[in-house]
Amino acid sequence: MGATTPDVGEIRIATATPEDLDRIMAIERTSFAAPWTTESIAEEIARPWSIFRVLRNGEDHLCAYLNFWVVYDELHILNIATSPDHRRRGYARVLMEELLEEAQRNAIERIVLEVRRTNAGARDLYESLDFTRIGVRPEYYGDSGEDAIVYARQMQTSAE
Repeated sequence: MGATTPDVGEIRIATATPEDLDRIMAIERTSFAAPWTTESIAEEIARPWSIFRVLRNGEDHLCAYLNFWVVYDELHILNIATSPDHRRRGYARVLMEELLEEAQRNAIERIVLEVRRTNAGARDLYESLDFTRIGVRPEYYGDSGEDAIVYARQMQTSAE
């Protein structure tokens, strides 16, 4: 982990299972104005092309999750969230750093994500990890009509 990562204590990152669904949904509902449905999250966990990771702390408490797809040489982050009672401890950063390492190992060329314009904390995190704003999706969020800022990070390939 990088020097900017706070001391998060003992953690474990694993692939989500259907048994994690209730805790994921609890985090989802407290994290987003328009949360995904239980059925949508369950489908993401089950899809063979969807990668859904959970982060557990030393007490084996599911604290955060990250969901993404890999399409050829591009990785698209669909969702990342941390439980409100575990925020500001570096868990999202740990998940993102693990994602970056995995992307590098798998020759991913670019990572893309959308974030609400008003989500300054998430935008700060992405920018601190060398994501660059590449565009805006006007009125992307149906619940509020808020714009999404599109971020991308070009990855180094072994040929570079």
